[in-house]
Amino acid sequence: MYYGVDIGGTKIELAVFSPQLRLLDKWRIATQGDDYQSFLASLALQISEADRRWPAESGIPGTVGIALPGVIRADGTVVSSNVPCLNQRKVAEDLGALLSRPVALGNDCRCFALSEALLGAGKDHARVLGLILGTGLGGGICIEGRLITGAHCLAGEFGHQGMAASVLLRHGLPLYDCGCGLKGCAETYVSGTGLGRIYREFGGEGDTYAWLAALRAGDAIAKRSFDAYLDALGSVLAGQILSLDPDIFVFGGGLSEVPEILAALPQATARHMFNGVQLPEFCAAQFGAASGVRGAAMLGKALATRVEQSNSVSANEQVADMDTLLTGGWHEQQH
Repeated sequence: MYYGVDIGGTKIELAVFSPQLRLLDKWRIATQGDDYQSFLASLALQISEADRRWPAESGIPGTVGIALPGVIRADGTVVSSNVPCLNQRKVAEDLGALLSRPVALGNDCRCFALSEALLGAGKDHARVLGLILGTGLGGGICIEGRLITGAHCLAGEFGHQGMAASVLLRHGLPLYDCGCGLKGCAETYVSGTGLGRIYREFGGEGDTYAWLAALRAGDAIAKRSFDAYLDALGSVLAGQILSLDPDIFVFGGGLSEVPEILAALPQATARHMFNGVQLPEFCAAQFGAASGVRGAAMLGKALATRVEQSNSVSANEQVADMDTLLTGGWHEQQH
């Protein structure tokens, strides 16, 4: 069995998948985010529960892959996570020691992109850019079945690129503070939180849900906010096209479930491109909210396979080197 674990700021989801990546079971628990040892113990207990529910016929326990928000450095250290106790910790190494089995660790947005690129909406495309429009903005890049993490594990962190000055001037938007310490990061405008922020900036009241209800009721402030949001997100996507030229954008996160947004994005992006450019496809994730945990399970399976093939590689190196871990594609491991 393959276990995927998706860690969020308030909840943890654990899912069990068959060798064919069919979802067999899943459940959620509250995140123990204040104390690291309590967090590890809670997670280890859930893995043991998965072992109990799904005993392996071969005697080999399920593989473990974890998706979490934050940057994972080359040595496996987690930084910039919204789960406070995980920062500056080697989560995979420490949990692996508790479980006596290898644990793979990946950024949640990268796990989402991996799942959709190899098994989901992007499976028939060579260059897939997965984006999550949630409380923040992040993504992952898969090229020819390979997850690209970059030299310093920062590939896909485009939510922290600065928003285009032309967009801010056009809509009279200020530079918003970002949790990363910078000002004017793209995610402060085009995430779900950012959309609510723009709505309130223009005089609306409430959060993104209130904005959507107002938009569908024909409210002028909600429409103005929508136009500014689309302009901002179109600018971000145009930048990714000019840098990466993907075949397809695959969107996840809460805002990807708003049909008005997805339908308007091609035109909003085209406004930021020069004439005659062919745009990528735009589509929602095939696996929806379950895509990240599925990608985590895929990482766990890939790592376990590598451990079997080469005991000379340290567990820490295997955890950190996710792009080369998946070189050649998940598909090769299915045959």
